Amino acid sequence: MQVILLEKVANLGNLGDIVKVKDGYGRNFLIPQRKARTATAVAIREFEARRAEIEAAAASKLAAAQSMAQKMDGLTVQLVQKAGVDGRLFGSVTNHDVAEGLAKAGFDVPKAAIRMPNGPIKTVGDHALEVALLTDVNVAITVSVLGEHV
Repeated sequence: MQVILLEKVANLGNLGDIVKVKDGYGRNFLIPQRKARTATAVAIREFEARRAEIEAAAASKLAAAQSMAQKMDGLTVQLVQKAGVDGRLFGSVTNHDVAEGLAKAGFDVPKAAIRMPNGPIKTVGDHALEVALLTDVNVAITVSVLGEHV
């Protein structure tokens, strides 16, 4: 299936590229998420006519993400969880908990944007995480998990 990318997609291409993808990926992810459009002759003409408008919208989205990244850079989010004496948590800290902590700090970040390379946090202490605001905009934050002894 040939699609026109309406925004930059990691490991696929940039805005305006016409790429060949598997049918399921195009139909089930790219097109419903409005990241791409089927590359028909009519769609290509419409895209070229609106290209400046789409690029301007993408540039404003990138500028907003970069300004948020500057504000978030080096941020430490403190979360309190119930923990045992040995420092292990009863349960874990997930990307949902981190997103709530960021929301309390004034940053509206979807939980899917929070990258946890080692999976959910299961111990007390400081943990480095990355927040992917856009494909090109990544911010390093620190999550400090404090133990609440039961």
